[in-house]
Amino acid sequence: MFHSRSLSIICLRLALTAVLLGTGLAAHAQIGEPRNNFAVGANVGLTMNTVGFDPTIKQSMLMAPTFGVTARITSEKYFTMVCALQVELNYATLGWKEDIIDANTNPLPDQYERQLHYLQLPLLARLGWGREKKGVMGYIVAGPQVGFMLSETTKQSEFTLTEEGVPNRPNGMVAQYSMPIDRKFDYGITGGAGIELSTKAGHFLLEGRYYYGLGDIYNNSKKDVFSRSNHGTIIVKFTYLFDINKNKNK
Repeated sequence: MFHSRSLSIICLRLALTAVLLGTGLAAHAQIGEPRNNFAVGANVGLTMNTVGFDPTIKQSMLMAPTFGVTARITSEKYFTMVCALQVELNYATLGWKEDIIDANTNPLPDQYERQLHYLQLPLLARLGWGREKKGVMGYIVAGPQVGFMLSETTKQSEFTLTEEGVPNRPNGMVAQYSMPIDRKFDYGITGGAGIELSTKAGHFLLEGRYYYGLGDIYNNSKKDVFSRSNHGTIIVKFTYLFDINKNKNK
């Protein structure tokens, strides 16, 4: 529990630092070049998710598609740094896939996979360096994200059982198989980096991102099975944006 609280405190401090940095930049707006560029579009990609269970459950990454819509407002340029705010509404499948090996008793390993289907809303600060039009720009994004679980599905094989009639697991953790998700609301922080190609036809973006969940999918009191059960997600996505309006900056 101390470890989880420490991570939450660190994440909150990082968020506060980002807010203070943004406030400082706004206070010195006279040194920046104003922008009023608004662009919208769509994104599609792949999520690779695990759940940070405590006690631990051996897992491999659960890979699934994600897609959604993106809107971006570019407001200022400070020297070579282009500042923007980006918001998305995405559909994503998270969850976990257990890494089960019963080679001594079963030639075909047991399989268990829980898919959790979410609507996600990231709110991102974006800093870019490079060409704003007809060229390449590198950028970083970071900010908070919330999500709501719409549904869950389970995929499993016929389990290899012990003499006591329970699934054969090295650490004995089997309670999760009969446990529905307790907390549908999810929240955390996300950040990453990418590259953008701007052309007359629009903006083409490729980026990698990581999401760290600050909330748990199961209740985590002393009487509950898990003290921690948060999402950790690697996201790779492609985004296309087209300009709704833009100023004539060079």
